[in-house]
Amino acid sequence: MNNFIYHSPTKVYFGRGYETKIGSLLAERGFRKPLIVYGGGSIKRSGLYDTVLASLKEAGLSWAELGGVQPNPLLALAKEGIARFRAEQCDVLLAVGGGSAIDTAKVIGLGVPYDGDVWDFWCGKATPKAGIPTTVILTIAAAGSETSQSAVITNEDGMLKRGLNSEFNRPLFSIMNPELTYTLPAYQTACGVVDIMMHTLERYLTLPGEVELTDRIAESLLKTVRTYGPIAIAQPDHYEARAELMWAGSLSHNDLTGCGRASIFINHKIGHELSAKYGTAHGASLAIAFPAWAKYCYRSNIPRFAQYAVRVWGCEMDYAKPEATALAGIAATEDFFRSIGMPVRLSDIGIGEAEIDDLASRITAGGKNVIETYIPCGKQEFAEILRLAL
Repeated sequence: MNNFIYHSPTKVYFGRGYETKIGSLLAERGFRKPLIVYGGGSIKRSGLYDTVLASLKEAGLSWAELGGVQPNPLLALAKEGIARFRAEQCDVLLAVGGGSAIDTAKVIGLGVPYDGDVWDFWCGKATPKAGIPTTVILTIAAAGSETSQSAVITNEDGMLKRGLNSEFNRPLFSIMNPELTYTLPAYQTACGVVDIMMHTLERYLTLPGEVELTDRIAESLLKTVRTYGPIAIAQPDHYEARAELMWAGSLSHNDLTGCGRASIFINHKIGHELSAKYGTAHGASLAIAFPAWAKYCYRSNIPRFAQYAVRVWGCEMDYAKPEATALAGIAATEDFFRSIGMPVRLSDIGIGEAEIDDLASRITAGGKNVIETYIPCGKQEFAEILRLAL
């Protein structure tokens, strides 16, 4: 077991009705004026927007707003939010939505107390030293950003999608009412299922060593999502299914499923480039990336891939040919992604051989970066992985 530090300070209010208390929850902590960060019109159509404003009014709070956050959120809007937060003299951020709204709020939170360009943090020129508190009302079970230290943003200059881990990104508290996810389209729910699973798998399918307790937690989470994801897709207002997914989403990315292990997130690097260049939904990009990466790398850790196949998918262990068991688990994962309506090939989203070289170059910063996982992966290795995804 590797040394680790586990820190999950976000307070979670889980269940029905907590969104109606947002005003009092902010006021009791001394906040007087949130900047509300949200996406398109869904929170207005659902009535959540009116609920939030009514609660703020009841608590005697004022507010400012930043709407228009899009999937794969953009840096320009976050910078607009930094300026608005300062001009309106806000004192806290309130993200209402999914990972895109939350990550935009986190970027604003790091940018407000910083004198330079907030992108400095994402390109490694500076390290955050302070942050404005972020609070959350979650409407999509997927990214896990509601309890995580990570934030992902896309810089339109070059369409560079990058992630940043910082303890200042941890939300102060998050409200998680599964009922707020009832109106999600089936495709978005399926994308969330994949994202949750991948946040766990990229901590689970790693080297070195065994951490039995962490493994069992990760396996339970994966099996739970495998069970309840299709139910939520088929029955959007199934409270228990939505609740299981929502809680799994948080636990998958607050580092619990990786305690004592390394993490790789190589599939996220592939997925980020698909999203940045083609606008592919994040979960869909991961459904394409994972089977190809797994087929490319499984021989470097056959026992772990075989364990995954047996414990999560119920594959029969072939002791004479454990590699066959490992491949069966990869196939089961791919079949599951396909069964919930996810693309599993680049060709499913209209990408062919001609795009491979550019994608591999983008993933590796023009061939300069090598990512250490089972094997060092540079531009050539990523090109070979991507060809397995054609």
